[in-house]
Amino acid sequence: MASDWARPVVHWEIVARDPDRLRTFYSRLFNWEIGDGPIMTVESGIGGPEGGPAGHIREGEPGGVTLYVQVRDLQAALAAASALGALQVTGPFDVPGGPTLAGVTDPEGNPVMLVQQ
Repeated sequence: MASDWARPVVHWEIVARDPDRLRTFYSRLFNWEIGDGPIMTVESGIGGPEGGPAGHIREGEPGGVTLYVQVRDLQAALAAASALGALQVTGPFDVPGGPTLAGVTDPEGNPVMLVQQ
């Protein structure tokens, strides 16, 4: 039997009570182009990790999924997120040997980590 290969993350989804509100939040905060309709498509961006996004698993409560989105200026992104209805919940803090992170929740309470390389 030939060796198999690891399957990459190829898609993600945000489920929202008010999709139009979150479309406004994410499009303004991250400059994402978000389509119309019952399934609002978000195209992949330029400048992301070559093979797709990496991730990790950790213990914690409650369970769920967190988006990690790279920003150019962490303080400016935090200010914009707040103005758009987000709540800052952690950071900023430096990962040893890595980026600076800060955590917010979007207007519906979904966790989002802002990553400044």
